Amino acid sequence: MTTTNEIADKIAAGNGLTKAEAKGIVEAVFKAIADAAASDAETSIPGFGKFKVKASPEREGRNPATGEAMKIAASKKLAFTPAKALKDALNK
Repeated sequence: MTTTNEIADKIAAGNGLTKAEAKGIVEAVFKAIADAAASDAETSIPGFGKFKVKASPEREGRNPATGEAMKIAASKKLAFTPAKALKDALNK
């Protein structure tokens, strides 16, 4: 697993920045993606992929413990679709 701090350390080492500056940049990128998602906008990072909000409608489900029917509320989730270049790099 890679953490935000590890990403920031790699950016700092490769670009002559302090760890604090690099962490600020990483957090700003994540905040920009989250802000775009909050307004239902898609974020596309060429060569990496797209972040897109997907809506799940309300549906009926069952309580596994009792078998009783219940409504599952509508919700949104953030989906990631990798770019072809990233998929190709993973499948070498």
